[in-house]
Amino acid sequence: MRNSKKTLQQKLHARKIKQPPKAVYYTLGYLWRILYFKKLGLRVEIRDDPRKCKGPYIIVSNHASRLDYIYTGVVLLPDTLNFVAGYNEFFRSHLAGIFRLLQIIPKKNFTPDVYTIKEIARVIRGGGRVILFPEGMSSIGGGNQPSAIGSGKLLKHFGVPVYVSKISGGYLTSTKYCLDERPGLVEVVIDKLFTPERLAELSADEIQRQLDEAIQNDDYEWNKTANAAFDGRGRIAHKLHTLLYRCPRCGKELTMHGEGDTIACAACGNGARIDSAYRLIPLNETCVIPETPRRWFDDERKAVYREILDQSFRMTENVTLGMLPAYRYLKRQATSEPVGAGEITLDHSGFTYDGTKNGKPFSFHLEPRLLPTYGMCTDVSRFYTFFDGEFYEFYPQAECVAKWLLATEELHRLHGGEWKNFSYADTYA
Repeated sequence: MRNSKKTLQQKLHARKIKQPPKAVYYTLGYLWRILYFKKLGLRVEIRDDPRKCKGPYIIVSNHASRLDYIYTGVVLLPDTLNFVAGYNEFFRSHLAGIFRLLQIIPKKNFTPDVYTIKEIARVIRGGGRVILFPEGMSSIGGGNQPSAIGSGKLLKHFGVPVYVSKISGGYLTSTKYCLDERPGLVEVVIDKLFTPERLAELSADEIQRQLDEAIQNDDYEWNKTANAAFDGRGRIAHKLHTLLYRCPRCGKELTMHGEGDTIACAACGNGARIDSAYRLIPLNETCVIPETPRRWFDDERKAVYREILDQSFRMTENVTLGMLPAYRYLKRQATSEPVGAGEITLDHSGFTYDGTKNGKPFSFHLEPRLLPTYGMCTDVSRFYTFFDGEFYEFYPQAECVAKWLLATEELHRLHGGEWKNFSYADTYA
């Protein structure tokens, strides 16, 4: 009977992770080096080389884009690394096989996952090396998110040397709002971050703060100096409105539209042209445009924060509900399969889904302090979270995901959630 078969989830969590097989790792790694280093304009500076470390170590890196495996793992050949990647990615047919071969460790993002910790420990005990992206998700707006809750505690627990990889230009090469590859320049700097002795001296909170400082990056600010040109193929503003949804002049939302090299407001005409260095050039002297797209995104966060100070704050949206299949892999690069439809609501009580699942009524609710943020598998068109260990992905009818992300994060913080913003952020100014 089919029900007696192990599900993909059961098979995934039954795996005992080993170090990656060198033959496969080297074949793919050196192939990717040939294909991508020159194409993406990759420059590497290694200040303290982890490959000289005789025992196990951990690499931490800012999560710039979907191409970070090139900027980290391939850069450090011939060392082999066990990557930690999103649990849901193991259900996609084009990734599942290679993830198994390369002994990648699954992690349910933004929720506790004991299995992940156990398998990292197994690799470290065996003398292996692990690479973590503490933000948990590739950059949304071109800069960093704070590290996930518990990142400092994890590094302190393992007590092995920690190196840091800082990637600049990776987001501009592969943004979150558009899936195009835009070759230009990527700079990677690798250095030592913590010795075992230093980890023993510091508290988990101190480690977490220093970790956030070490991986801090803003690609738009970096490119003011680097002045690199990125090949947007005439589409550098394509779908930028899914991220920059609020007009800085009239304040209206979901009226922006990005296409070609231009983003403009349909309500008031405010807009800008974007050049190959991602500079925003106002369409005329009356336009009100932030200095960079990242600062525009930060201004949207400030606007959301002002909104949620009103206790009657409420967002609703009709969505399609997606889940991971139990027995078959997702095809054609899908990130979930549709299982229902309903309405999502966000207010001061938290996040609620109310609708259907597999033809039956279904709902769930998460308090703000339990929901720090959402994951996004590909671009800013949909988002996911976990409830009772299950993956749920939401496909809104409107292009509103960026606001849902910002509002959820700020409600979490306002209601005493552990995942705070950077101490140096001016989010609420």
